[in-house]
Amino acid sequence: MENRKYIIGNPQSAIGNTEGVALVLTLLVLALITALVVEFSYAVYTNTNALYNWKTSQRLSFVAKSGVKLASKVILENTRQYLYTYPGSLDIPLNNPFEDFKGTVFLRIEDENSKFNINSMVYSNGLLNEKAYNSFIRLLGALDIESVIADRIVDWIDPDKEPRLSDSEKASKNWFLDSIDELLLIPGIDRTIYEKIVPYVTIYGNGRININGAEVPVLVSLSEFIDKEKAERIVRYREITPFVESGNITKVAGFENMAISGPIIEKIDVKGTHFRIISTATEGGIKKVIESVLEIFGSSATVRYWKEI
Repeated sequence: MENRKYIIGNPQSAIGNTEGVALVLTLLVLALITALVVEFSYAVYTNTNALYNWKTSQRLSFVAKSGVKLASKVILENTRQYLYTYPGSLDIPLNNPFEDFKGTVFLRIEDENSKFNINSMVYSNGLLNEKAYNSFIRLLGALDIESVIADRIVDWIDPDKEPRLSDSEKASKNWFLDSIDELLLIPGIDRTIYEKIVPYVTIYGNGRININGAEVPVLVSLSEFIDKEKAERIVRYREITPFVESGNITKVAGFENMAISGPIIEKIDVKGTHFRIISTATEGGIKKVIESVLEIFGSSATVRYWKEI
């Protein structure tokens, strides 16, 4: 007869194994529930935080728009009261400007006519405006920027396909710039060059420069006769007595001779018509910026540019 051995396990051991499996399952379920709770809590926090940021952003947008309206009123009032526009820029900080708003609003107003109009280098018929072109080259020289940048901008604007440089007609627009940041699309103009020239250039106005607000590099662009020292004379003069008319430049030392001042007078003005407004509203670590350009006609203002960030 075949001998068979039967091993009978310990009943207590079987029960212990069952309890061990149950414990593992319980811990697994608990871990899953914990993960779900954490994920849910994070989702709720994220959504709530996003909703808060969105609501605050919308609120700041309205506040920044109010800042633009306030700045436009300041511009219109100054235009009504004065025969000239001075200075070229104005900063207006506002802390807690509204009863239910605990943040800050910072307004910056810039006279665009105090800058060089780069679109003026090409006439509306597509031909080169040599006087404006030479003026811009002087501006570039004052900023230690290579003069070929002028050629690149001209080729971007003019309608012909003849490159002034080997690659300056590449993907050119063949039309005037619609915004100043379009400069970054032009081959050969990188962020460094852009940041250097953008405070001194515009695409607005008739090409005449407001001598009451123009900074030294822009003043230098007006004539080969004007160097940095003579430009600084103009700045010092207007700090005491702003120019009421273009001919007043002959009152500045060194500009008495009309043979010198005459051609300059043809390029300048004393009052702005286009103004850039940068309204920045900040609250609770969130910021909203509105940048706009207004054109002034008498007692009314027309929006020519609007960007909200």
